[in-house]
Amino acid sequence: MTDSKKIIAEDYAFATRAVRAGQERSGEGENSEPIFPTSSYVFASAAEAAARFSGEQPGNVYSRFTNPTVRTFEERLAAMEGAERCVATASGMSAITATCIGLLKTGDHIVSSRSIFGTTTVLFEHFLGKLGIDTTFVDLSDLDAWRQAIRPETKLLFLETPSNPLTELVDIAALAKIAHSNDCLLAVDNCFCTPALQQPLALGADIIIHSATKYIDGQGRCVGGAVCGTEDIVGESVFGFLRTAGPTMSAFNAWVFLKGLETLELRMRAHCDNALALAQWLEQQAVVERVYYPGLESHPQHALAKQQQSGFGGIVSFELKGGQEAGWNLVDATRMISITANLGDTKTMITHPATTTHGRLSPEQREAAGISDRLIRIAVGLEDIEDIKADLSRGLG
Repeated sequence: MTDSKKIIAEDYAFATRAVRAGQERSGEGENSEPIFPTSSYVFASAAEAAARFSGEQPGNVYSRFTNPTVRTFEERLAAMEGAERCVATASGMSAITATCIGLLKTGDHIVSSRSIFGTTTVLFEHFLGKLGIDTTFVDLSDLDAWRQAIRPETKLLFLETPSNPLTELVDIAALAKIAHSNDCLLAVDNCFCTPALQQPLALGADIIIHSATKYIDGQGRCVGGAVCGTEDIVGESVFGFLRTAGPTMSAFNAWVFLKGLETLELRMRAHCDNALALAQWLEQQAVVERVYYPGLESHPQHALAKQQQSGFGGIVSFELKGGQEAGWNLVDATRMISITANLGDTKTMITHPATTTHGRLSPEQREAAGISDRLIRIAVGLEDIEDIKADLSRGLG
């Protein structure tokens, strides 16, 4: 039997963890991680089955909550985030749902940034609201607003930084102090940066949420999510919900995400380079009123982005003169860029947030979140930057 040579993550640098962490070779001696497409597992005896089901003995039980390929992905992402535990889920939204249902109860209260994915707002207001879990929305960067919104029953502070789609930021370390001084947990959606550019746990956050569908995959192939944090928070409460309710990541998707993690740092650097070049170019276009990108000195939180991120990310948003008509004309004029609301792909993608990602919000909610009809979001891919500029130029002339 081949020695598994499972690495101790703490002994290695980030790039090595991204390639090696979590892998434990089978007796076949495979170099690439295998996929285990099985729903169940065979036990050596009735006693072993009982011990596995009770948790007295570690090992595979049922692929709704234990699968070797999924476990490898979880351990690798946890190692990259500096977390004790990771729980993989079927989607980014199910990661948020598992966190909230696993940790909260009727009567509890969430304080959330207004600047979050539109579907997350719907989840908080409509579905969690029906369970008696109330949510107050505040401006992301306003620390005083966070303080004032906290109640005795507040249990969770939730945010995205940088935000979708305006790339707003908050000082994670400062907000973590506010959360902990009020006995609250701080959950950070790290989708835009990934652990390659930002590590919220090191800044004091308690929970990290991922949509693995985005940059972790990196090529738009699969849907998945993940929750990272401590063993007692994520390994018990969030995993407990997953085991019972079953928003499970498939073995195949986990394998795809493993391959994505191997190149994550390289891809994120390339996304950052292209995005900064595009943002600088867009600032020079006469029909562009404003560009939102943390890498620009014009961004109000540029200094904070330099402080808590090692790169500025691949998302560039901007406002056009002319409102929705101008925005739709720009989208329709592109020939190469993909018209889709996804992000994190090697392919550059364009969308009109007010009528797509945030279309389910009321006009008042969009206005409060700064999502205007003239806003366009670009998820900058890895094509040649001059080709990206040329494609956008068709609708910016």
